[in-house]
Parts: sequence; C-alpha cells; structure tokens
Amino acid sequence: MAQDDSASLVAHRYVADMVEITDEELEAEALAADPHAPIGDDVEPFGVAQADGLLPDWYMPVAGPIRRTKPRVFAVAGIIASLIVVNGAGLCVTYGWPEIAW
Repeated sequence: MAQDDSASLVAHRYVADMVEITDEELEAEALAADPHAPIGDDVEPFGVAQADGLLPDWYMPVAGPIRRTKPRVFAVAGIIASLIVVNGAGLCVTYGWPEIAW
C-alpha cells in the first residue's frame, strides 16, 4: 500500500509541474522564432535513425530481438499449420468461420 501511495505522489508531482500551452501561444512562439538562429553544439538531432530502417526511429523503431521460447514456437506453428490445413481442404477462413469457397 505504501508503494502505491509513493507512486501516486510522484505522478501528482509531475502533473503539477506540467506547463499548459494553448495553440495560440504555441503558434505565436513558432512565428516569432528565428529560422536562421544558430544551433547549439549540445543539441541532439530529432528523427535520426539509430539503425538501418526505412522509417525514422521516432515513427517506427526497428524491431528488437524476440525471445523464441518453445511455447511460442509451438503456438505459431500450430496457427500456421491449421491455416494451411483449412486452406488445403478447400475452405475459406477470410471472415473467421470456415466455409466452402465457391
């Protein structure tokens, strides 16, 4: 119970520290900003890919390693095998229920 209380206190503290910015204020700051201002040396680039992906990391990061445990392998193999058997028998499972594909 005490750990839940401390987590809620931390959450409330972060919410209290948030600054509310309206769309008008954000627009005014964007229009007032100098587009030719020099960029600091300590600024980190936004949207630079960390790996060889086709999309930027902020949009869709590259998939990480997957733990291939025996239950997962058997579950995936079972699903694939059942789809192959159903389609091999001439049934259609496009909409969820097996039916004859005419």
